[in-house]
Amino acid sequence: VARDEPLDRRLVLSSLWISMLFVFVYVDLFAFYRADVIEAALAGEVAGVGFTVGQTFLALVTLYVLVPSLMVVGCLLLPRRYNRLANLVLATVYALTIVGATVGETWVYFMVGSGVELVLLGVVVRVAHRWR
Repeated sequence: VARDEPLDRRLVLSSLWISMLFVFVYVDLFAFYRADVIEAALAGEVAGVGFTVGQTFLALVTLYVLVPSLMVVGCLLLPRRYNRLANLVLATVYALTIVGATVGETWVYFMVGSGVELVLLGVVVRVAHRWR
């Protein structure tokens, strides 16, 4: 009986960040099927929170998305010590921001997507924590 070889933790962590980003992007993309989101976007605002869409907002959102995007490659290239620390800290921070974004949300697709993102980030923390 052939046994599967254990996957390299770097590949596992990178794959988890990729999966989280896919869910993250699709949840945001699906929002544009909502009338309230489209109307707010056309008015130059973010629905529900009232942020004005401008240079500063878009720059900050880009930075927010760049961090997990760069973790995909960071998991493969960073030395183990920094890799582990970055995964523990960043997955926790992003999990907190996702929880914050779901406060007051009533759309099921958003809550399901956010729940999956939280599970994936929880697995990131678990894998990184067990990486000695």
